[in-house]
Amino acid sequence: MSKLIKMKKIMVFVGALGACLCSCNGDNLNESDFLAGDSFTDSNIRVLRIDTLSVASSTMKFDSVITSVASRILVGKYTDPIFGQVAASNFFGILPSTYAIDSEAEYDSVVLFLNYDGYFYNDTLQENIIRVKQLREKLVPAEGDYFYNTSRIPYFENDLGVLKYSPRPAGMDSLEVRLSDGFGADIFKKFQENEIANIDEFKAYFHGISLQGGVDDDGSIIGFSSAASESYMRLYFSVSEADQSVQSYIDFTLDRVSSPIPFFNQITALSPIGHLNLLTDKEVNLYSSDAENRTYVQSGTGIATRIQFPTVKSLYDLPGEGTILDAVLKIKPSKESYDGQLVLKDTLEVYVVDRNNDITEQLYTDGVPVRGILNRDNEAFNDVYYELPLGTYIEKLLLAESSTDEALILFPPNYTSTVDRFVLNGEGGSNYGTTLELTFAIYD
Repeated sequence: MSKLIKMKKIMVFVGALGACLCSCNGDNLNESDFLAGDSFTDSNIRVLRIDTLSVASSTMKFDSVITSVASRILVGKYTDPIFGQVAASNFFGILPSTYAIDSEAEYDSVVLFLNYDGYFYNDTLQENIIRVKQLREKLVPAEGDYFYNTSRIPYFENDLGVLKYSPRPAGMDSLEVRLSDGFGADIFKKFQENEIANIDEFKAYFHGISLQGGVDDDGSIIGFSSAASESYMRLYFSVSEADQSVQSYIDFTLDRVSSPIPFFNQITALSPIGHLNLLTDKEVNLYSSDAENRTYVQSGTGIATRIQFPTVKSLYDLPGEGTILDAVLKIKPSKESYDGQLVLKDTLEVYVVDRNNDITEQLYTDGVPVRGILNRDNEAFNDVYYELPLGTYIEKLLLAESSTDEALILFPPNYTSTVDRFVLNGEGGSNYGTTLELTFAIYD
């Protein structure tokens, strides 16, 4: 089981897959380059192009996703027509670079700096709000060593600081959030009077920070860097030197030395469209036939598209001996589901799950991860689709001694650190459905 996924062990009934091989499309002289033995090259060869093998597509949802390994801070909120009110907030601990402040120094201010890391999702033309909260309890997992997108840590309702801003995720400037002087002066006093002189004393005094979006925000979710040099709190104070006042400061950077690391993104999606509410357990498979011939993907919340090929062994019904030359799965995103704000990402990653939807491995071919690549060559004709090279995987299913209940699931890259979402067409018989295009060579 992938350590990035936490799963409940509740068994549910899953309906049987019913489909069969319907037809074979065309046979041609072999024009492909592939290796074959003498029995192959000395025979009459036919190459079949098959696109009628059944593809069973569905949607499943992991109970939670580990986000304490996330590569960025996520903050913001927007309303999605499919997935509902999507919100991200962040929780992190901080540690000071020093505990020493001159006894003659005077407090100036305290500021939180947040540097963009370039990631965003949805409409950055709308204003966002960041509310800085002080945590009420120690930032430790409820159980185990990880925090999840569903983890909760209480915080004080009063804001340490508030900033309304227009997101510029491609910009070089950082956000500056002026924090409460009462809060800053209290830290300053405890450092200056040596009431706090080490890590343990500081962590007992200050548990950490949460960054929350505005309650009524409907704009975008923005990524900020978690690097020590990019996002930090700075306590300013002045020291008198040679009849002049010199400003100095102490930086408080994200705590990366405690174990478990006190950091995670809380990611939620409330009030989605009706059938997504059926995903109450990770063993529930919502088949596209029960969801308007659609499947769904949303990183951060753990929604994934699940793919099975229940009739691969029907290839044995073809006369003669044969071999798979190539297999490409083509999945078309629902045209109405994306635009310039709800954008399609260029790749999807592929994992293998067992019958209980526990991840067993990421799918590789010859040591290289298998990925779905977005093909936009005919975008002007609304012909946009993800291509997944699955020749090796389909051959493995064909040669297996018995049928398997395993399946493939599709996730965006960095699914613990993003809120990317997709709506994909199911396996319907139209030109817009998910299809497996198989190239199969038969020799007598």
